[in-house]
Amino acid sequence: MKYEDLILKQPVESATYKEDSEFVINQIRNILDRQKKIGDDKIIINTNLKMGLPLENINKIAGPMIEAWAGEVFAGIRDDMDNPYYLINVEAQERLGMADIVLQFKKGNNVLTGNVDVKATANDIPNSGKGPNITSFSRIRTAYVKDPDFMFIILSIKHRVYVQKNANTGLMDGVMEVVDYNAYDLKFISDVDINYNPALGTGQIQIKDIHYVSYQYRTTWEMCQLLDSKYLHSSRRTIEDFYREAKKNGWIK
Repeated sequence: MKYEDLILKQPVESATYKEDSEFVINQIRNILDRQKKIGDDKIIINTNLKMGLPLENINKIAGPMIEAWAGEVFAGIRDDMDNPYYLINVEAQERLGMADIVLQFKKGNNVLTGNVDVKATANDIPNSGKGPNITSFSRIRTAYVKDPDFMFIILSIKHRVYVQKNANTGLMDGVMEVVDYNAYDLKFISDVDINYNPALGTGQIQIKDIHYVSYQYRTTWEMCQLLDSKYLHSSRRTIEDFYREAKKNGWIK
């Protein structure tokens, strides 16, 4: 059996998908730009520790904190019915869900849905979060088949942490400050920037270096083929493994 022998479903995205993806990503960036401009780009952690937070381990809790901050930022924008970003709905997802936050924007007569995966990296820790796991091969492959317009956005947020004395309590507060951010549509990340790690389950899709990502526009079907190629070129996967996943998840006609 060869890959070419399989009659796979070929998802076809909307003609406006590229434009829609750019719209969603621009709105996300504009919202975070606003937070930076008004100074609402910090998480203050109050403790009773006289010496402050153990900075060498702070990256262990940074991810959930940054994710929660981003969720509150978007929810705050949504609560303004006349917000200039056309953000109409925000939904936090379950911990093991594919995305962390689902954002919906109004664009003309259409509603665009962005499934956002928040990735936090430490500005002052070399290689922090550099090559993160994004999602499982089978999960994202199935999502693209079920919805050719499925928009999976990786929101990379870089932060730094420092301590400062609280004038009221005399104790040391931890400050987690957002210093940079970027957003990418997984479907448009270049071939060379996407890795496949077979170690977990059906394998994890990874970004080689989340700080340096280049774009390569492709169709949903081309993305499925790229994912398949990454999977099949792993020394631990066979065409029989792929066929089993394809039948299980409905990729075959």
